[in-house]
Amino acid sequence: MDTAPRPERFRTHEVGNQPPPFAPRDLWHDDRVLRESLEREGGGRLVEHVARYGTLAGGRLLELSFDAHRDRPRLCTHDGSGRRVDRVAFHPNYHALMDAAVTHGVAGLSWRDGGPGAHVARAALSYLHHQVEPGTSCPLTMTHAAVPVLRREPALAGWAERAAAPHYDPREVPAMEKAGITVGMGMTEKQGGSDVRANTTRATPDGTAWRLVGHKWFFSAPMSDGFLVLAQAPGGLTCFLMPRLLEDGSRNAFHLQRLKDKVGDWSNASSEVEFQGALAWRVGEEGRGVATILEMVMLTRLDCMLGAAAQMRMAQAQALHHCRHRSAFGRPLVEQPLMRNVLADLAIESEAATVLAMRIARAVDAAPRDPAEAALARIATATGKYWLCRRAPAFVNEAQECLGGNGYVEESLLARLYRQAPLNSIWEGSGNVQCLDVLRALAKEPATADALLAEIGAARGLHPALDRAAAALPALLAGASEAGARRLVEQLALALQASLLLRCGSPAADAFCRSRLDGEHGLAMGTLPDGLPLEELLARALPD
Repeated sequence: MDTAPRPERFRTHEVGNQPPPFAPRDLWHDDRVLRESLEREGGGRLVEHVARYGTLAGGRLLELSFDAHRDRPRLCTHDGSGRRVDRVAFHPNYHALMDAAVTHGVAGLSWRDGGPGAHVARAALSYLHHQVEPGTSCPLTMTHAAVPVLRREPALAGWAERAAAPHYDPREVPAMEKAGITVGMGMTEKQGGSDVRANTTRATPDGTAWRLVGHKWFFSAPMSDGFLVLAQAPGGLTCFLMPRLLEDGSRNAFHLQRLKDKVGDWSNASSEVEFQGALAWRVGEEGRGVATILEMVMLTRLDCMLGAAAQMRMAQAQALHHCRHRSAFGRPLVEQPLMRNVLADLAIESEAATVLAMRIARAVDAAPRDPAEAALARIATATGKYWLCRRAPAFVNEAQECLGGNGYVEESLLARLYRQAPLNSIWEGSGNVQCLDVLRALAKEPATADALLAEIGAARGLHPALDRAAAALPALLAGASEAGARRLVEQLALALQASLLLRCGSPAADAFCRSRLDGEHGLAMGTLPDGLPLEELLARALPD
């Protein structure tokens, strides 16, 4: 009997028919839709800046992101001697990701540059960053949105300047000792949620400052340098800036009670917090807290849209990459007709999401100078936030299915995206809140309806399906009701996306109109009608 060792007899782990690694990848160069959108919406003068971040995001930052998620933030309430510290410990990669994002302007480019198109370029940066690390997008978004609110108070100019600065400093020192800071938010309470007028946290005057007593149910990024919070002052609900550390370096009087054990968003810490006479400064007029934060809410909702579009983009790119390199039943998946239909459908949906988000970024950019753009930004942020964030979870799941079991394990980016996808539909107001906000805008600000109809109507004559949809909108708006608000907002979003795709000459425009507006589509992805240029759509979606 031959007993000589022959290891080759037991070699079973020869890897074949598996795609090569997706990364490193230039997320800017590979995204033709984003490149066209940046130019079209007025951010072209900053293209080199955005392009550099696309290279960084698809390489080093994507690599860092896995450990930042795997090793979740840990709450340290006390030190070894029993002293209260209320500190959150992060994996070092989290800080490296934050440093890269802040340095490249994901949080502050809009405010530092200030020129036309700055918000559009910043939106592109946020879109690129969110594809690879959505958890850090939360503190980046809040910091970005806090700047215009802080600028309203001359006494807080130092805070606004530092929030917009391209410097990340995680040290535990007072904010004014740093070149750059981050700002969090504390709006919702357990008894009210989105109904912030039901807040019970109390604010009591203390000289030129105030003292806060109460509890916040969701308090994200608790290691930020300061927080914009809502509390009930004697004159009503008011906005305040609460520092984490006082000027002498001591902790402010609030305690982190626990970190939320969330479905996704693992790299970012979200907490419950108790205020015990915490020092704060008033921002805006007393009793006008909701009005004070409205501008902030519009910016954070835009970032929710960008986040949803970014998740769709990355999921679609992962699916297409896999299917080009994976064979089944004798041929590559991408060459199989049914899979091609699914992949092309994903490409259409992803492009429509990106085009919509970037167009609204232009409206936000132009709002201070153009009343019509301001009106469009007002209603389109709520409309787009509802629709894109509603579409993302099902979209990511469809992309997962293209990878089969490989899309359901943690080594795949799809598992993280799937956990993350529902978040943006919940944060900054759920779907119902967005739809009610659209109704509120239509009722109280008639210019918003005019701006939206004008934007949709700019593509009249380019496709019969859109012409029919646009013609039906005035009657839908006139008969708007709370019970039918979701249906109305869905129709508005689809018509707006169709108009944008048609006007930019996208090859996806006809397919979008036929499938989404004219009913040539089933309830699931991969039900596109015959006769569409699927090969062209896939080539446009991702270079081979």
